[in-house]
Amino acid sequence: MRYLPLTSDDRQAMLAKIGVRHIDDLFRDVPKSDLNPEIDLPRRQSEMSVERHLSRLAGKNTAAGSVPFFVGTGAYKHHVPSTVDHMIQRGEFLTAYTPYQPEIAQGTLQYLFEFQTQVAQLTGMDVANASMYDGSTATAEAVMMARRVTRKKRAVLAGSVHAHYRAVVETTTQFTDDDIVVQAPVPADPQVELQAAIDAIDDKTSCVVFQNPGVCGSVLDLAPLAEAAHAHKALLIVVVTEVMSLGLIKSPGEMGADIVVGEGQSIGNGLNFGGPYLGLFATNQKYVRQMPGRLCGETTDSDGNRGFVLTLSTREQHIRREKATSNICTNSGLCSLAFTVHMSLLGEKGLRQLARVNHKRACDLRDAMSAIEGVEVLNSAFFNEITIRVPGSATAIVDQLAESGVLAGVPMERLYPGEGMDDLLIMAATETVTEEDIADLSSKLTEALS
Repeated sequence: MRYLPLTSDDRQAMLAKIGVRHIDDLFRDVPKSDLNPEIDLPRRQSEMSVERHLSRLAGKNTAAGSVPFFVGTGAYKHHVPSTVDHMIQRGEFLTAYTPYQPEIAQGTLQYLFEFQTQVAQLTGMDVANASMYDGSTATAEAVMMARRVTRKKRAVLAGSVHAHYRAVVETTTQFTDDDIVVQAPVPADPQVELQAAIDAIDDKTSCVVFQNPGVCGSVLDLAPLAEAAHAHKALLIVVVTEVMSLGLIKSPGEMGADIVVGEGQSIGNGLNFGGPYLGLFATNQKYVRQMPGRLCGETTDSDGNRGFVLTLSTREQHIRREKATSNICTNSGLCSLAFTVHMSLLGEKGLRQLARVNHKRACDLRDAMSAIEGVEVLNSAFFNEITIRVPGSATAIVDQLAESGVLAGVPMERLYPGEGMDDLLIMAATETVTEEDIADLSSKLTEALS
């Protein structure tokens, strides 16, 4: 017998409640060419034939580790020890993923508790949640949280914020009455971005969102921005897309941040063709009840033994949706476990040492780019990422270098099309970049410019 949970009358009642006449109206924003497209696939293939075909397709990709690689801008190539992959498969962690019954989910709950502790220490905040989907959605959730806390709806997104993060915030708030003020990036002068954010704050502002290091790689002291935000009873949200930087620069909490969000992919997780990734979210203790996502806590059982539970469960799976603090009903469990294992292997000393290596590689890259005639390095303070100005089109140069076996970075034009940044190129140098890689890049860039 088929299981049909809804009758035609049930469906019509639901459509009427939503405010549409037909189910097709729910998909009106999807281009018609993408609705039920015809897909020309063979009726059947053997498993071996499919494997060979997919292998040929995969062979067309250029793996990040196979060529000199300077791509960053929110997703970074770092070395992940093989120990991480081994540890995340241990039986201690293979307990129930959704920990509604803590007695059968202690492995999951314990590593999430340790993960929260690590993120709170890294960001300089009081408390962190058990992770979110990625850095961009965490940023959108932070903006909505700031509205709940301040009861104001005007959010300022500084020019330093990654274009994709900005787009996710705008998409998330498009059906609310939030007032999103988007500022333009100023790659050549990050202090202008900082001052513009300060000047935009008024008594109607719920929050100001600033990325540090910024999308172009510049590092700033955000204490003046925090002071300005707090003077108007607004919150400072700091975005960190390169979490490795927190091993070297002052934490956002020390600079006065109220909420810190970011992407944790750099620690324990490979590039993975763009996902799954790991959203970080931390805040001050006084705002903890407005924080989205899961929160794991430590307790004792009836025998006095240490144990772990979900706590402050005003989340969507425990409460009426309209009363919930967010619609994030899960977390990036496996990615957060990999993060926790890698962080435990590094320790504080190891993380700081690795961050110094990253910065040293970026300084070497800066020096090499500065020596090329016609190239201008825009950054004065940075972590492992810089932005350069080149003669002509940065996109054309990236394409030309890719043909010669060097992935040189991300053109600004790709992130901000039509905004007059077609001659700017963002380049990252992590611990995986060698002196030979930088020399190869310099040689081929010089040749391309000539």
